[in-house]
Amino acid sequence: MNPPPSTARTCLGVVLAAGEGVRMRSATPKALHEVAGRPMIVHALAALREAGASAVAVVVGPGRDDVAAAARAYFADAEIFLQSERRGTAHATLAARAAIARGFDDVLVVYADAPLLTAPSLGALREALADDVDLAALAFEATNPTGYGRMIERGGRLVAIREEKDATAAERAIRRCNAGPLAVGGAHALALLEAVGCDNAQGEFYLTDLAGIAAGRGLRAETRLAAEEEAMGVNDRVQLAAAEGAMQRRLRRKAMLEGATLVAPETVFLSADVAIGRDVVIEPHVVIGKGVAIGDGAVIHAFSHLEGAKVAGGAAIGPYARLRPGADIAAKAKVGNFVEIKAATIEAGAKVNHLTYIGDARVGAGTNIGAGTITCNYDGFGKYRTDIGAGVFIGSNSALVAPVRIGDGAYVGSGSVITDDVEADALAVGRGRQVVKPGWAKAFREKMKKKG
Repeated sequence: MNPPPSTARTCLGVVLAAGEGVRMRSATPKALHEVAGRPMIVHALAALREAGASAVAVVVGPGRDDVAAAARAYFADAEIFLQSERRGTAHATLAARAAIARGFDDVLVVYADAPLLTAPSLGALREALADDVDLAALAFEATNPTGYGRMIERGGRLVAIREEKDATAAERAIRRCNAGPLAVGGAHALALLEAVGCDNAQGEFYLTDLAGIAAGRGLRAETRLAAEEEAMGVNDRVQLAAAEGAMQRRLRRKAMLEGATLVAPETVFLSADVAIGRDVVIEPHVVIGKGVAIGDGAVIHAFSHLEGAKVAGGAAIGPYARLRPGADIAAKAKVGNFVEIKAATIEAGAKVNHLTYIGDARVGAGTNIGAGTITCNYDGFGKYRTDIGAGVFIGSNSALVAPVRIGDGAYVGSGSVITDDVEADALAVGRGRQVVKPGWAKAFREKMKKKG
């Protein structure tokens, strides 16, 4: 295996993201449809960044400020270029002429609708360029090559990439197919792109023609192999679901190999950015969305849903719990069944066990929140905070009306509505006084029977 490309080599990543995605039948541009909680264009950018791209050019269609914004949200220095007319992939790549002309050592071209592409495969293309290859194209051995461009090779060299509509019968029998991404030496990139014509069945400027042009000029072109899965493009909702399934299998496997136990892996859904520690146990039917970090030894019980949350080591979540963005669960805290936490810190050893909503709040260390408790954090206009100290006991079915503070060690009687601050170690009871009328129920029944 060739050594990795030198860190001294500069690399421009060009992301083609101007496709309309008509078959998606969506108001959302294709590049922004998500796989594992991440827009497809961000998957492409992540692979480029991991492969060492030092700069990125993103080619978008007219009016696609949303695609540009998504690219810059992940890769702040991404340059945006407009392909005003859709005349093929080489034409789209040339839209980034100004970036390519800066003279990068490597130019990597990828597609925004191929979310399963991996950094090691792009790294293999860069390694080829570092080993005096002038153009390297990513290929795969197709189970069924129908619909893919074929890699035409002679003597270990790539001489052409033939689109199926333009291929001969013999060429269509070839099983080594074009995966899409390619890398070209920066010294040749513009000259090769400018030489692409449109004499083909579609009348378009194909990026794949670079291989034949390079070979015709005596340049060295080769292929590098990737898994077939990496070539999966997304053009409709069926393919989007297939890509999601493949990505989930990849993410589950990674989590387990890194030390987490997934009791029923096929029922667990993970976001691409999830961070899962060692000895974490995730029970069946758990959804872990964007922005979640789970510390070593935590347990996520069945049917829980987490998003934008932090769970520290040794904490237990669920079953049937929901952690919304801003939930911060400290070590050995417990969030139980049918509990919802939003923008709240649950400190070490605190327990929120049953049928409870905690929002815009702090729950101090060792505090116990009784079943049915809610923090009333919204008045229809603004959100307000509830601060619950350490070692507090909140009785069941209590309503804490924010803004309010419960001091350390305080006790709130069950069924209370708390609207004023409670000092440390005090008892607060906010409910109507109980009245008992002996014999009332018996007399009421007899009265009603007589009426009947």
